[in-house]
Amino acid sequence: MFRGPATYNIYAADMPAAIGWYSRLFDAEPYFRRPVTGPTAYAEWRIGDDQTEIGIIDAAWAPYPTGTPSGAVLHWAVDDLDAAFARLIELGASVLQPVTPRGEGFSTAAVVDPFGNVLGIMTNPHYATVHEQHSCGDGR
Repeated sequence: MFRGPATYNIYAADMPAAIGWYSRLFDAEPYFRRPVTGPTAYAEWRIGDDQTEIGIIDAAWAPYPTGTPSGAVLHWAVDDLDAAFARLIELGASVLQPVTPRGEGFSTAAVVDPFGNVLGIMTNPHYATVHEQHSCGDGR
């Protein structure tokens, strides 16, 4: 039933600041914006091994109040957890959960971006193996 994330949406009340922050984090400008002219209400990037879609939506469109971290945490696989964590903090994110070993090669960390969204990162020994099998047509 679940085939993978289609879009990871986050919200920001200050769209120009959020677009600038995420452009620095991803080292790329969004490839898609709406509306095409006027203030941006939605901006989108594709990142990572599977080109996962990340969309920033103007907080005016949020289905719930924004600015207070809560809810589920998506953990992005990273090669160097300490370096990724340091980069997020350097860019102005605040620590929600420091780098925390979970055992057997798994470690997690989480930050809150300057707009109130939670970003989780992790080392996950299964990620590379599964991704390699999947991209080689193994189908598992």
